[in-house]
Amino acid sequence: MRDSLAPEAVVPRLRGRLGRPYEHVDATPSTQLLLGPDAPEGAVVVAEEQTAGRGRLGRRWFAPAGTSLLCSLQLRPDAPTERLPELTGVAARACADAIAALTGLEPALKFPNDVLVGKRKVAGILAEAREGRVVLGIGINVNVPADELPMDVDRTATSLLAETGRELDRAELLAELLERLERRYDAWLNAAP
Repeated sequence: MRDSLAPEAVVPRLRGRLGRPYEHVDATPSTQLLLGPDAPEGAVVVAEEQTAGRGRLGRRWFAPAGTSLLCSLQLRPDAPTERLPELTGVAARACADAIAALTGLEPALKFPNDVLVGKRKVAGILAEAREGRVVLGIGINVNVPADELPMDVDRTATSLLAETGRELDRAELLAELLERLERRYDAWLNAAP
């Protein structure tokens, strides 16, 4: 199965305000670099491949082209700067919820930014605050065959394909992720002191 993250495959499935505007690119060094300071809250950039994807502490994020969900989302929270690091956990919980909803798996969180299945990393979150905004990067190993997962990483990787034995529709996963992230983000905003 070769699924698509092109706008025509994703935008009709969006159920909230996150994901609009939507941009899709074939390849980029990192989706984190594609959301400029003028992009509105909710803007999303998705790539089929990242050539210099990175995680926390500058670690590389490996993903064969067309197999993963690699995206960045622009948020403009009206919240004190000291609360912004909490958004990493908000996004990680939404990611785990979306994976559970579509696969039946029970992901666990490893503080501060990893989503695990069976103690193996399936997703990572990278939140970067800059210029009154937060660019939230999310990488999920979706349809990566087990023999293509990186071995020379600090935490053993897995993919949803390796864990479930079936390929998933990445557009469906992205729509589910954005909906669950919107709910958790709104609850986080409303909990502000």
